[in-house]
Amino acid sequence: MEKQQPPGRLQAYSNKLVEQIFHSTVEGIMITNEKMQIILVNNAFETLTGYKSYEVLGKFPSILQSGKQDSNFYKVMWSEILSKGYWRGEIWNRRKNGEIYPEILAIHSVYDDTGKLTNYYGIFSDISLAKETEKELEELTQTDLLTNISNRNAFNELLFDKVNNSNDSHSILFINLDRFKQINDTLGNEVGDHILIEVAERINSIVGPSDIFARYGADEFLYSRSNIENQKEAVHLAKEITKLFNKPFYVGETEVYVTASIGISIFPQDGKQIEKLIYKADKAMYFAKQNGRNQYAFYFDDLKKDSKRLIVLEAELRKAIQNKDFYIHYQPKIGLATQEIIGVEALVRWNNEKLGLVSPVEFIPLAEDTGLIIPLSEVILEIVCMDILESRSLGNISVLPVSVNIASLHFQQDDFIERINSIIMKYNCSPQLLELELTERTVMKDSEDIVVKLIKLKAMGFKISIDDFGTGYSSLSYLNRFPLNFLKIDRSFIRQITSLKDKQAIVEAIILMAHRLRIKVIAEGVETKDQAKLLKEMGCDIIQGYYYSKPLAPNDLLDFIEIWEIYRQERNI
Repeated sequence: MEKQQPPGRLQAYSNKLVEQIFHSTVEGIMITNEKMQIILVNNAFETLTGYKSYEVLGKFPSILQSGKQDSNFYKVMWSEILSKGYWRGEIWNRRKNGEIYPEILAIHSVYDDTGKLTNYYGIFSDISLAKETEKELEELTQTDLLTNISNRNAFNELLFDKVNNSNDSHSILFINLDRFKQINDTLGNEVGDHILIEVAERINSIVGPSDIFARYGADEFLYSRSNIENQKEAVHLAKEITKLFNKPFYVGETEVYVTASIGISIFPQDGKQIEKLIYKADKAMYFAKQNGRNQYAFYFDDLKKDSKRLIVLEAELRKAIQNKDFYIHYQPKIGLATQEIIGVEALVRWNNEKLGLVSPVEFIPLAEDTGLIIPLSEVILEIVCMDILESRSLGNISVLPVSVNIASLHFQQDDFIERINSIIMKYNCSPQLLELELTERTVMKDSEDIVVKLIKLKAMGFKISIDDFGTGYSSLSYLNRFPLNFLKIDRSFIRQITSLKDKQAIVEAIILMAHRLRIKVIAEGVETKDQAKLLKEMGCDIIQGYYYSKPLAPNDLLDFIEIWEIYRQERNI
């Protein structure tokens, strides 16, 4: 590696010319010592960042970090600096006034004549204006600059030509990636861009010569197919696109699973104007997303009622939380080794006078979007505690722990532990009877705050479980930091373990690694005998799913427990 000489030891050797150039250049310059402490900045640095030199001298460059890049981004950056001596790329930083802006940054290592590292220096330029120009240029052109496929303007023009020059039917598919914001938030925009490019490539592989495929914006794509004879052809296309997401996307060695929700409108029955067709396909996509994601839906007139329903739904949900108008069903969890019922999972249900039976698939996402998930979660915990007390008073299931799902937003609250502790104290409910289920994404950030919270909860007597494992974007290696009792494999893997070898291999690997960390494994969504048999052979500890029982009302659960014990005794288990 070529050793660079120190960048003008200005205090010792500078002359007026060098100093004038240093302070008159429009690029910001920062020089640090070998410990990364800032020792010199130029005038442009002060202008671009808003910091005066005396405010940053002796401090570290991290004061400029925006938070948009995650730890992985900086690991890669410093790995390149250490191996090559320099790094250049695009990064987002924060000015003194809090404004976040994009910049092109080059960082170089500096060595003395003996090869010893003495300094680092960074040169950067604000590219906010260039970004705005890039966006304006994209709007004027026909190609999406990231994915290199058509953009929304090109799609509109091409589809306009088709519908105005033929009498054929055309299908319009509005494709939206599910939970894509979480990928950007957890892995960073660069990883998100990489996935968007690959999504475009996968879908582009099935685009026919007369089809139109474009990026509509952000994580949304539009696809049009002409000369369709009936809706079945549109369904076939939607299923074909959905299958393209079955294989994982790779970020380094990490597997990332992405799904898509698809809305479909048809020309001419759903309209003859391009904007109207896209609008209706968009509405149908949201309907598919609200009903479970990773599926397709056609537009139909009743979807016009969605906006009004959401307003009513939110109002009724607020009333229901205030009045605690929910009830809980419990799904048994069976230990494979002993065939004992080792616990149950609490699943909330809501029957509303105006709306009827409202699915959790509909009201839980609304609660998350509106922030009502926090009081809703606490109401659920209260109802669970009351059910436990009632069961205990009857001399039943008092020894069965109940697992309760904890929403990410609820867990992130600073007073989370105090709030749930006050609930269990109010109902005199032992934490040892409660298992808190947190999703993989909730704990994925691996922050000290999360670790401290989990340790406190474990010390209080709660059992801790990671739910939906396998749907996140991190490896098993981070689990050893957390005081976990259980790891629950997501049902999407279980559903396909008897038919897809790669899913089987993933489940097997999860079980093996979890056991090495002394964490028990729960498989949820088990529906068939073959799935249960295969999981037992793999060494899975606990099974939950319709194969044994659907979620049950408290009284029905008591009957199930009694029947199950008779079954075990008859089989001498």
